[in-house]
Amino acid sequence: MPGPARAGALIYARDPGLLSHFYRTLLQMEIRSQSDELIVQENADIQLLLHAIPAPYAEQVVITTPPQLREQGAIKLFFTVPSLAWAEAKAADLGGGLLPQQWSGPGFVVRNAFDPEGNILQLREFIGVPDGR
Repeated sequence: MPGPARAGALIYARDPGLLSHFYRTLLQMEIRSQSDELIVQENADIQLLLHAIPAPYAEQVVITTPPQLREQGAIKLFFTVPSLAWAEAKAADLGGGLLPQQWSGPGFVVRNAFDPEGNILQLREFIGVPDGR
């Protein structure tokens, strides 16, 4: 995806570097640009921007270990992974995790997950379809 993307997602982060490592590893992304307040990374499916929460708001955000889940968000991003079993092990190593419940859709299975700051996302694994397209 060379150049500016036509669409993507922006996540405000208390620790953009930590979230960058989580998403870059879990979703096999590459960093396109990086500054103290913004990291732009992407894979073939999406461009993801991780933006530092600006002061003075950043001081109001407390991240616990394990992270308190932010389940009341109005938006939930979803991403495709090669395997939910692999993603579960990898997410735990990266400070996040997958929740136990699993749902099925036409040609895929999904599970909710969370990143190291507690943001909820959904991961899907395609079944019976080579790459989900």
